[in-house]
Amino acid sequence: MAQDLKGTLYLCATPIGNLEDITLRALRVLREADLIAAEDTRHTRKLLSYYDIHTPLTSYHGHNCKKKGDYLLELMASGKKIALVSDAGMPGVSDPGSELVLSALEKEFKVIPVPGPSAVITALVVSGLPTEAFTFEGFLPSSRKARLDKLAGLRNERRTLVFFEAPHRLKASLADIREVTGNRRMAAARELTKRYEEVVRGTVDEVLAYFREKEPRGEFCLVLDGNNREVDLLVETNRPALKPVAHVAMFEAEGVSMKEAIRQVARLHGLPRREVYRAVVMSKNK
Repeated sequence: MAQDLKGTLYLCATPIGNLEDITLRALRVLREADLIAAEDTRHTRKLLSYYDIHTPLTSYHGHNCKKKGDYLLELMASGKKIALVSDAGMPGVSDPGSELVLSALEKEFKVIPVPGPSAVITALVVSGLPTEAFTFEGFLPSSRKARLDKLAGLRNERRTLVFFEAPHRLKASLADIREVTGNRRMAAARELTKRYEEVVRGTVDEVLAYFREKEPRGEFCLVLDGNNREVDLLVETNRPALKPVAHVAMFEAEGVSMKEAIRQVARLHGLPRREVYRAVVMSKNK
């Protein structure tokens, strides 16, 4: 009987902070793999050194994923076992690992998850916000316009929202969240499972005020309460139930600027912004 030479791709969750968070199974897979493909080899080498693991290591990240992905697929085609890891948590979430998974599946290689630590779930359960239903939205866009558009599209989402955010964009993102979604409950979790782990809970205003006093450091998970108002802004047909001028007034009453309110209302009603603006100005001048 011919030997099956098809290899295996293991998706290994690694610690999000504390090195002791890793599972026994993940340690075994990392030891037994033929090669470990890491987002940052310097970062992963610290983990391997801590557990005295000497498996060969190679890089796999956003800048080399096409070329290195082809190389890893060739190795799997010859029967090799590849362990894919990110800097923290499960590979394939907000990193190019998902592309390698798809390619491996298309070639009918085995893809085996080795679950473990997750910053998303950790932040969610410690936030104090509803956990029954949530949506993970990855990193908010770095461009303010794109970020506002993203938040506007999520404004009526009833599920708890979870985002990643970098420390240098935290205050700007919090200000935009406040402007678009209002002053909801939230939690900002940083340095999860590390020495300086911190979870700041409160309203968006309270969390923003805290980080205006204390400079943000470390990677953040933001957990935001969903839109739990009694009255939906949109009817079943997905058309706004309010007239444009009243819709703008409602947004403004919740603390959204007139400019942003007009932008959102124009999008929701499918109208040119200038028409909504003209109607609002005429209403205010009556």
